[in-house]
Amino acid sequence: QDSSDDIEDVSLFDADDDVSRRSKKSKIRHPVASFFHLFFRVSAIVVYLLCELLTNSFIACMVSIILLLSCDFWAVKNVTGRLMVGLRWWNQVDDDGRSHWVFEARKVSAQGGRTSSEAESRIFWLGLITCPMIWVIFAFSALFSFKVKWLAVVLMGVVLQGANLYGYIRCKVGSRKNLTSMATSYLGKQFLRQVSAQ
Repeated sequence: QDSSDDIEDVSLFDADDDVSRRSKKSKIRHPVASFFHLFFRVSAIVVYLLCELLTNSFIACMVSIILLLSCDFWAVKNVTGRLMVGLRWWNQVDDDGRSHWVFEARKVSAQGGRTSSEAESRIFWLGLITCPMIWVIFAFSALFSFKVKWLAVVLMGVVLQGANLYGYIRCKVGSRKNLTSMATSYLGKQFLRQVSAQ
């Protein structure tokens, strides 16, 4: 098995045991993490949409958007993914110079209880999937309207948010081989359903 696709089921660093002891009445157990998961993403999109109305300085807009995207990348990769859904990923270069993707998932507690709430999970995945799609739309819009200077900023949004999306999908689903086998299995089931329906 290729070592670049290792998936480890380990307990995350400083994963709080008291999270499982908290009241289950609270739907969102980490409101600050949930807020910042969406804040930087939405702020970067809003600044991109409104910056030409607010100022004529392209540099100020570009720097603001890239700072917001960088804060979002760091917060999602290092904090909100770990707290909201119990996943974490990073890319590690070993002594030989080879790059390895490392994935971590929070172990299920002995009581079998989930440590992340369903509401937080929805917020996390909705923000993680929707925002990169918006940046892709912005990329096509900038390309077809010949706004070449904005294309670099938009591509930065696609790359930073797309990297987090890719990392967390690999964390959730597994290695590339698992993604391929899942897609093949799904398509096979759909094909069998259509054949049996005829």
